[in-house]
Amino acid sequence: MLSAATIIFIITYSGIIFTRLPWVNVDRPSAAFFGAVSMILFGILSFDEAIAAIDFNTISLLIGMMIIITVLELDGFFAFVAYQTIKFAKNEKSLLLIIIFTTGISSAFLVNDAVVLLYTPIVISICRNSNINPVPYLIAEILASNAGSAMTITGNPQNMLIGISSGIHYGKFMLHLAPISILSMLAIYLVIKILYKENFKGSKTIKCDINLYKFNYASMKFSVPIFILVIGLFFTGKILGLSIPLIALVGASLILLLGKIKPSVVISRVDWVLIIFFASLFIVVRGFETSGIIEHIVANWPISNDLKGITILHGISLILSQIISNVPFTIVMLPILKNSAGDLIWLSLASASTLAGNATILGAMANLIVIESAEKLKVKISFFEFLMPGLIVTFLSLIISTVILYIELLIFG
Repeated sequence: MLSAATIIFIITYSGIIFTRLPWVNVDRPSAAFFGAVSMILFGILSFDEAIAAIDFNTISLLIGMMIIITVLELDGFFAFVAYQTIKFAKNEKSLLLIIIFTTGISSAFLVNDAVVLLYTPIVISICRNSNINPVPYLIAEILASNAGSAMTITGNPQNMLIGISSGIHYGKFMLHLAPISILSMLAIYLVIKILYKENFKGSKTIKCDINLYKFNYASMKFSVPIFILVIGLFFTGKILGLSIPLIALVGASLILLLGKIKPSVVISRVDWVLIIFFASLFIVVRGFETSGIIEHIVANWPISNDLKGITILHGISLILSQIISNVPFTIVMLPILKNSAGDLIWLSLASASTLAGNATILGAMANLIVIESAEKLKVKISFFEFLMPGLIVTFLSLIISTVILYIELLIFG
């Protein structure tokens, strides 16, 4: 007989699955919040136990990065970076390459959801001014944002979860996963160029009008150096005894204090719904742990620190990331891996759960953000138009990831 905790877990995750369908009028945070409250209401967790289940290190890192990103957004930093790179595009092929690597590298150090939200209207504007089809470039942007974000702890929410839980150093995390991200971005370029070859036969002049964008240079004089300092401390903070969440919060406080944007404006634009979603999922999964099912899985089907373990984790990630999305999947995997996984298994989860998000439109939040933002600007990308490049890139990326991680396992043990 199923325990109350298991029933609540199943209902919650079913809600997360079905709320991703466009005709269902319930969102994922409300489904997770319902599950969290139910775990307390039915006595599975006390209120204090529920609060203790929330990983405040991850929440702090998320809040700190959101504040920094919001200030950079309001300063026009994203548009500035996009313009400074895209202005070098001479034709359709070079524009594609620049969009892929600008999006990918930006997503590595800034949460990819924010990057695509801000880059999408810029990409569409440039394509329209240049009289070229924006669809291949938007699909490339989606794929590159996920691939690029895989390489660092701060690239996406699931990597933040993994980075905090595993304790892997920021530099080590990037050292192992950067080759996978870079090779995946090259694969994206080749796949898009082949699938949309008709769009890359000509040699149209790329028009990027700087007058379309607003830059707050006075504020950027403070916000950009602080952002660079934060990234630098992510690499060196361990030597100084500073944790990644603390560095993010210190950076956020400095950017609010010294920047030229009103703190109240910045705080109001932070995605607090995402914070509630994360906190709720932590509670739901902790409640589910009381059922003993996770303990049973760990005892009977351990994920070994070898090629078999890496391959199994990539396969599980590919399937479950499409069903429940990569963040809810990762939160479930944390208690399964926390006592037995070596660093390369944690890195496999980070790489696989992120790259698997490219398979379908529903695989990752960044995908939906681009699709919805583009639709508002009257550019439509259907589920099936995305499916072909998404699946091809995902399988290539997961193969690249498995091979590289296995080579690293042989080298580093």
